[in-house]
Amino acid sequence: MELTLLGTGAPEGLPRPDCPCARCALSRGPYARAATALLVDGALLLDLTPGAALAAARTGHSLTGVRQVLLTHPHDGPAVELPPGLPTAGRVPDGRELTLISGHTVRAVSMDAPGTGYEVISPDGDRLLYLPPGGAPAGLPERGRPPYDTVCVDVTGRPDALARLRASGAVGPATDVVAVHLDHDVPPGAELDRRLAAAGARAVPDGTTVTVGAYRTVPEVPRRTLVTGGARSGKSLEAERRLESFPEVVYVATSGTREGDPEWAERIGVHRDRRPGAWRTVETTDLVPLLAEEGPALLIDCLALWLTDAMDRVGAWDDERWSSGGREALRERIAQLVAAVRETRRTVVAVTNEVGAGVVPATASGRRFRDELGRLNAAFGDECEQLVLVTAGQPVVLRG
Repeated sequence: MELTLLGTGAPEGLPRPDCPCARCALSRGPYARAATALLVDGALLLDLTPGAALAAARTGHSLTGVRQVLLTHPHDGPAVELPPGLPTAGRVPDGRELTLISGHTVRAVSMDAPGTGYEVISPDGDRLLYLPPGGAPAGLPERGRPPYDTVCVDVTGRPDALARLRASGAVGPATDVVAVHLDHDVPPGAELDRRLAAAGARAVPDGTTVTVGAYRTVPEVPRRTLVTGGARSGKSLEAERRLESFPEVVYVATSGTREGDPEWAERIGVHRDRRPGAWRTVETTDLVPLLAEEGPALLIDCLALWLTDAMDRVGAWDDERWSSGGREALRERIAQLVAAVRETRRTVVAVTNEVGAGVVPATASGRRFRDELGRLNAAFGDECEQLVLVTAGQPVVLRG
């Protein structure tokens, strides 16, 4: 099955008309995106957008062979005037199937938001799934069916849709996940590619033709990642984004609770409300057993609080206890954690603080914490495939 993406942007496209934002300013040339529309084998047009005929011509295709135009957006008719020669645009009722004269079978997939998704199966059995902007399947697809060859989905706007498809087996390790309906959610260029790669997806320029069912290398998701940054840098949000398309995640909160501290409780509440509802939270600093177990992905937030607890346990804040065995005891705890990260088979994203670039602490215990956290970050980071520094909300990949 030959799939041509005539557009890959949000309904208003990128750049948006008269929008002065930085992302629109950067969305020029190859980064400009028209509203998403898909041409399947020259016979089926999924979504009718302004300039569809011209977009097809630029890619060496014509719309004269189109036998069916189907809409996904929540409206009753085409958003633009129908080009001459095209059949009237319509919609398949949820759950119903339509067989085209070209031999393609189209089934409408019900959504949890307004709009319609479409499963397209070619005469040769190639399988494509296309979902509307902001939509996810209403319920999990049937188990036991083979994974789709290609899925075109709103990865940046609805990462949980991809998580649901993975949970049901509809998206497998070899599924080509193409991000569509791209909007202001992420900047264009390398940062978009990096963020999508973390979800096992990719973006393509408008006009790209994809062969559905053909083998291609799927983006490799780093198995162990360390995200570091200063206070309020956006490091926790960056870590969460890396796992938001996973079907299962265990959020490991090393912070615990602090009675009588409403400001700390508010911080914890903000983090909790931001996580997907399907994530499970475990409050513990005992990381080694978790890393040794089989199970879903782990998000550890954060190593600085783990170190605080470890230093409490060995009496590292007291100079005398530190010099009479505390140092060795802490190094042993860190060595055990680093070994567990090295040997784990789980996907792990860990968050830590970057504290060595500011004012030198005034106390010996403060300087001790700063130094030990620097050593912990370096040792933990050595065991990770990817290391990311977040500053001013912008991730910078240091390795991987």
